Amino acid sequence: MTTHASGTFEVKLTPQAPDEEAGDASVGRMTIDKQFHGDLEGTSNGQMLTAGTDVKGSAGYVAIEKVSGTLQGRRGAFILQHSGTMTRGEPQLTITVVPDSGAGELVGLAGRLDIKIEDGKHSYDFEYTLAETP
Repeated sequence: MTTHASGTFEVKLTPQAPDEEAGDASVGRMTIDKQFHGDLEGTSNGQMLTAGTDVKGSAGYVAIEKVSGTLQGRRGAFILQHSGTMTRGEPQLTITVVPDSGAGELVGLAGRLDIKIEDGKHSYDFEYTLAETP
């Protein structure tokens, strides 16, 4: 059965020193620190790789973040995988739970998280299932 969770979060992105070997300013790396509120109460830490282009509004990123906390009363942790592109201002973003990454009371977690940004405030909608593991 699919369950829906929602709430808000704050995020801090910290640029990391550029990779000197790459020698290309179009590729960047950042750390991710988040505080989740609502149906998901907890924190996350992760890494993001970014790529920009010469075309305004076109870019891409990938990220991995480990979330720890409580999801609708169940304590545990899981990993989210991000894949995002922006094509001349049109965003496409997929954020999914890494299979079998659930721990604690979140073992068997699967799902997809959507992010909404309005007036500079971040919110999430999380559709998930919590299956029994073999």
